[in-house]
Amino acid sequence: MKVLKFGGTSVGSAQNMEHVKDIISDGKQKIVVLSAMSGTTNTLVSIANDILNEVPHLAMEKINTLHASYFETIDVLLSDKDLNLDVKEYTNTIFEFLVESTCSEFTITLENKILAQGELLSTYIFNAYLNQEGIRSALLPALDFMKINDAKEPDLGYIQKQFKAVWDATPQADIYITQGFICLDESDNISNLQRGGSDYTATIIGAVIRAEEVQIWTDIDGMHNNDPRYVAHTHPISNLSFDEAAELAYFGAKILHPQTVLPVRKDGIPVRLKNTMDPEAFGTLISGETFENGIKAIAAKDQITAIKIKSGRMLQAHGFLKKVFEVFETHKTSIDMITTSEVAVSLTIDDDSNLENIVAELEQFASIEVDKDQTIVCLVGHSIVNHESTFKLFQILQDVKIRMISYGGSRNNISLLIHSKDKITTLNKLNDYLFELVTL
Repeated sequence: MKVLKFGGTSVGSAQNMEHVKDIISDGKQKIVVLSAMSGTTNTLVSIANDILNEVPHLAMEKINTLHASYFETIDVLLSDKDLNLDVKEYTNTIFEFLVESTCSEFTITLENKILAQGELLSTYIFNAYLNQEGIRSALLPALDFMKINDAKEPDLGYIQKQFKAVWDATPQADIYITQGFICLDESDNISNLQRGGSDYTATIIGAVIRAEEVQIWTDIDGMHNNDPRYVAHTHPISNLSFDEAAELAYFGAKILHPQTVLPVRKDGIPVRLKNTMDPEAFGTLISGETFENGIKAIAAKDQITAIKIKSGRMLQAHGFLKKVFEVFETHKTSIDMITTSEVAVSLTIDDDSNLENIVAELEQFASIEVDKDQTIVCLVGHSIVNHESTFKLFQILQDVKIRMISYGGSRNNISLLIHSKDKITTLNKLNDYLFELVTL
């Protein structure tokens, strides 16, 4: 059995939902994971912020507008009067909850409940539409089996057990529909897998059922070799290894949630990236196989903070790096890049919410320099650190100031830290040299 995930754009309108129906109606049993309709989650985030900022009248305006837009979609999609009425009644209960929330005190738990409504709506509507079209479909409520532990990681033992229970209790169908993104936390409160988490949901389910393949359907033809928002003439990559895809997702490739390939890598379950608007396009196949060596793709990760830790007296002392890392561990802050010299350690973080406390602790035993507005540009490919032409990439960066270089920590990744203002220039220079002007 395959698991197919469709993103917000793919189910962003009645017309797009009809298109998804055509894609999945091939007579084969499958599990379909849906995101919220495009724009919904952003609106729900804005509503939650209005509640936080105690401006309920602004939240109400957005709730009413969103409510009306859903009724318009339902009327276009559902001509069956009974199904139309049923879905509208369900939709009303969702929006009644949102209205009641505007009078509530803001909490993270309330925010997570608000954000969960988009996936609940899209799956209920789409399931009704499939039933109208004569397709046997059934809902598998994600909140009945999807759970994270106190480390915010999937509780795979719980998920496996509960998924089987939900599956066994669900009437047999051709298409099983569930929500991406949403889950329970360790205390059974509604939570989520963060933005892009529907991809993660799909591969978690794929791992649990030992799927034949997991397909991630979006609005572009697979993983591109550079960021098409900033670089012209990019192209999709036909094949990537799990390692290559994981590096690209973590370092900024927006098409995938950073954790997507982790659940399926162990069992070698392939992940295929496809374009809902062009189903015949090959897209990108992510698997355990490796193909040609050399640089395949470039990604960029913004909002990076660089920290230089300088201490001539202690740097060579036993336990210095351990002391540094313990500071970041205490504040649950991950490190992306790290380089060392005779007298200093430089590292980067992408979460600066605890920066002030981190700096205060580090200053107790070292002098600290902080640079914000940094970007990590990551070059990914199989065994690129050993490739004969990799060294040439540095020749085109003469006009770009490089703050840090990570080279050799992974055979598949070379990372450059630059100021964010230089990102577009750097991406285009690398693209022209590596993929347009020179064949490596």
